[in-house]
Amino acid sequence: MARRKQAVEVAAETEPEQPKRRRGPRAGSENARRGGMAVREKYGPEFFARIGSKGGRTVREKRGPDFYANIGRLGGQTTRDTLGVEHYERIGRMGGLRARRRERDAQEAGKTE
Repeated sequence: MARRKQAVEVAAETEPEQPKRRRGPRAGSENARRGGMAVREKYGPEFFARIGSKGGRTVREKRGPDFYANIGRLGGQTTRDTLGVEHYERIGRMGGLRARRRERDAQEAGKTE
């Protein structure tokens, strides 16, 4: 029995491992799109909202608030590395312009009443 086990182990070491094939159509293919559409027609959009909410709740319970802070920080660093600091300067200016415009519109609306 021991020899047989050794032979199986040796055979397993010499054979290259084949990646496991996932079931179903390849992601992004036409067949995958049709499958998603069929699920949408069968269950409706509320189904996706419910399962998405359930998944988010599960992640929140398992990982906690530090997880979200960490992925936010990593995302900010990636944005900084790919788009540069100028990106933040540009969107900061846009936010300031919008805030001033809202204030001005609110003042004008108050004067006309």
